[in-house]
Amino acid sequence: MSKAEILKKEILRQYRSVRQFALELGIPYSTLVTALERGIEGMAYGTVIKMCDKLSLNPVDFSSLERDISLGEQLLENRVMQYYIRLNQNGRDKVLELMDDFVQIDKYRAKAKKSKN
Repeated sequence: MSKAEILKKEILRQYRSVRQFALELGIPYSTLVTALERGIEGMAYGTVIKMCDKLSLNPVDFSSLERDISLGEQLLENRVMQYYIRLNQNGRDKVLELMDDFVQIDKYRAKAKKSKN
């Protein structure tokens, strides 16, 4: 299945129509239809990213994002992990120790996300 086919399938699964998705995304309907018919390769990268974020799809392989996080949050997590894997074992231990300390302090602790149910 091509990326355009995956996008169209996911759009129709999550939205009433391709037109509705285009309206919600703020892109011209004709642009979206053309991309879905001819392939998304000619589409602006930013638009593809915006579409993937709205549909909770990984912009690399168009697989579903399993967790309920935004694309920006996922990119931040990836950046943190890229730094982490460049550390030796002593550095990794120190980072984990510091993170453990910081999550104990209310000032630095993330607020719990509210359930959608």
